[in-house]
Amino acid sequence: MIKAGIIGGSGYTGGELIRLLLNHPETTIDFVFSTTRAGKQVTTAHQDLLGLTNLEFTGTINPNVDVVFLCLGHGNSTKFLEENTFSNSTKIIDLSNDFRLSQDAVLHGKTFVYGLPELSRENIKTATEIANPGCFATSIQLALLPLAKAGLLENEVHINAITGSTGAGVSPSATSHFSWRNNNVSWYKPFTHQHLGEICESLDSFGNKTGKLFFLPTRGNFTRGILATAYTKFEGSVEDAQNLFKDFYADAIFTHVSDEPIHLKQVVNTNNCHIHLHKHEDVLLVTSAIDNLIKGASGQAVQNMNLMFGFEENQGLQLKAGVF
Repeated sequence: MIKAGIIGGSGYTGGELIRLLLNHPETTIDFVFSTTRAGKQVTTAHQDLLGLTNLEFTGTINPNVDVVFLCLGHGNSTKFLEENTFSNSTKIIDLSNDFRLSQDAVLHGKTFVYGLPELSRENIKTATEIANPGCFATSIQLALLPLAKAGLLENEVHINAITGSTGAGVSPSATSHFSWRNNNVSWYKPFTHQHLGEICESLDSFGNKTGKLFFLPTRGNFTRGILATAYTKFEGSVEDAQNLFKDFYADAIFTHVSDEPIHLKQVVNTNNCHIHLHKHEDVLLVTSAIDNLIKGASGQAVQNMNLMFGFEENQGLQLKAGVF
C-alpha cells in the first residue's frame, strides 16, 4: 500500500480524486489539505462520500507520503511547491497547467513529464513528477494524435468542443450560475484557449508538419463531460482512418474507437475516451468524448499514478457509465 496526499481537496477534481483513491486497492489517503476547511469533515464538501470516509481536511502536510496530488488553481502549484517541501522519494502529480508546457516543466532541477499515457506511457513509468493534461487538451489530442503521427495534419484543423459546467471549477461565477447556464449554450475564448499550447506541443512531437488549429470551446448546459469534434482534409477512406486509429490505440486500455456514432453518456463517470470517425467528401470528422473530471483530470491522474508505481494501469478505474 502507498500513502497519498491531496492538496486542495475541496474542489471538483479533489472530490473525484478522493472518491477514486478510497476505492483503490493499493492506496490509502494520508491527508487531504485545505486552507479553507481545515478541521472539517471531507463530507461537508463532498456529500457523495457520506458513509464512505471519516477523513477530515487538514491544514498541515506529511512530507513523506509516497505520492502527492496538487488539485490547485492554475498558477498556485508552483507557489505551493516553492513554500512546501516533500521528501526526495515523494512523487508529484500536478493537475494544474503550471508545468504542462516544455518551457515551464522544470522546477528545482526536476522535470515534469507530460502525463498523457496514450502518448508518453514509458516516460510516465520512470517519472517522479507529472504534469496532468488539461481536459480539453486530453479530448482533442486523443482525437488527433494518430493523424499527427502519420503526418496527415498538414492542413487546417477546425475543432469545436463543448464542456459541462464542472469544467469551470467549484467556485460560482456568472457563467456557471444555474439560472444563466440552464437552457443556454455559448462559446468563450475563441481560438485562444490556454490548452492550445500543450495540444500543439504533443502534435508536433512526432516531427511532422501540423497545420493551424482553430479551436472554439463551448459551454454546455450540463454538468460534466466533453464532446469534441475536429475535421480536416483527408485523402484516404474512412476505413483507412479507422485502421490508423485502431492501430495507434491498440495498447490503450482506456481509449476506444467505435464503429458507431458516439454520445457523451457513454463515457461520463468513466476514465474512457471514445472516438468515432466519419468521412464527408475530402474531409475527415473525428469525434471524441470524455468525462472532463475523470479522464480529463482525476482519473487520468490515478492512471498516471498506477503507471509510476507499477500497478495495473486500470487499478481503481474500472468504472461503468450510466447511459440510462
